[in-house]
Amino acid sequence: MDLPALEHFDGDWNDYVDKLYGIFLETIVYKPLIFNGLPVRYQRRPETDGKGYSFWHMIQEGNIEDERTPDFRRCERIRWFSWIIENAQSTDEISWWENKRGRNTHVVLWLESEQFAVILAKRKDYYLIKTAYVVKSGRQRAFRKERAKFLESLKS
Repeated sequence: MDLPALEHFDGDWNDYVDKLYGIFLETIVYKPLIFNGLPVRYQRRPETDGKGYSFWHMIQEGNIEDERTPDFRRCERIRWFSWIIENAQSTDEISWWENKRGRNTHVVLWLESEQFAVILAKRKDYYLIKTAYVVKSGRQRAFRKERAKFLESLKS
């Protein structure tokens, strides 16, 4: 898949973000996504610069919401988000499992060969896109343990 990089836009951040947002609209907003038989939705509010919350969360990193910064590896992989969601249950390339974060149940969709993950929040009758990111080595070990624990729980 094409990886849109900032240098293709002569370093113009605003043009680059507009291009990324167009891809986000095309592949996430205007295209119905289904995972595990339920629709996958995105969070629009709060908007920043006319672009929805989920978009910013998928292309930025950081623990403090108002201080998040662009993650260019996420930006370049924006086309992967919908592909991973659409194909998670039809290819062995992507593994998925549920985990708990506080009282919330999340679903991790991991394209392990590329070390890229999409995170969905499980809701009553839909999934909500939380984020997506490149999985670093320490997190890879945690993912493998979580996945093994989830798969083991399915056997009992």
